[in-house]
Amino acid sequence: MADQLTSPATRVATSRPVPLRCLAIVPAYNEEASVGSVIHELRALEPDLEVVVVDDGSSDRTAAIAASAGARVVSLPFNVGIGGAVQTGYQYALEHGFELAIQVDGDGQHDPSEIASVLEPVLDGRADLAVGTRFAKGGGYRGTHVRRVGIRIFAAIVSLMVGQRVSDTTSGFRAVNRKALRLFAAEYPHDYPEVESIVLLSRHGLRMVEVPVQMRVRETGNSSITTLRAAYYMIKVLLALFIGLFRRYPTPQEES
Repeated sequence: MADQLTSPATRVATSRPVPLRCLAIVPAYNEEASVGSVIHELRALEPDLEVVVVDDGSSDRTAAIAASAGARVVSLPFNVGIGGAVQTGYQYALEHGFELAIQVDGDGQHDPSEIASVLEPVLDGRADLAVGTRFAKGGGYRGTHVRRVGIRIFAAIVSLMVGQRVSDTTSGFRAVNRKALRLFAAEYPHDYPEVESIVLLSRHGLRMVEVPVQMRVRETGNSSITTLRAAYYMIKVLLALFIGLFRRYPTPQEES
């Protein structure tokens, strides 16, 4: 993976290769039991990969453990939700000059050994956003029946809205280039962002591809989507998608 992260995927006007700086964004809320091992795994696979943990107002030792594991930590003063935490990570990446960002959950579900696969279409210039999907051929992840049904409904609707097949709209295992970084730093859905952000990306003419990945079963922390909240989640996201059809999104300013 080290060769990929420093490949000459972008060039300056003089045609000299420019190394790409990549940031791993780890949103975390009360993940003291897993965030340290996530950071150690990331560093073991790619020692030069910079990691920022966005501590979303945790009441446990998430921030302290992340810092002791060697990550940069941005601590939010209170819990703003996964969308706000992820957008904070994108803003951090943009402000600190990163050309690539890879989003990895703090609960250990995302296998760092799959990062190279998720980054590949972005590095190749085939996509502005690459999403690690659990349900494409080779993904191997099943999850609960209720969750699978909800994801399939969202996938069918989003596929129609963006004009391409999407299989896993709720995956948070994602890689973006500088264009998508600018977009998501300026505008990112806050409550349940994964579904809406795919539509947002399409509305701005950016490209998304899915990459089959293996994901682990969640063993620690609290999921933002429980069985009791599944119906509420589906109704809220479907309404947000409908409203989004008529919404005007701000256009990120081009870099000089």
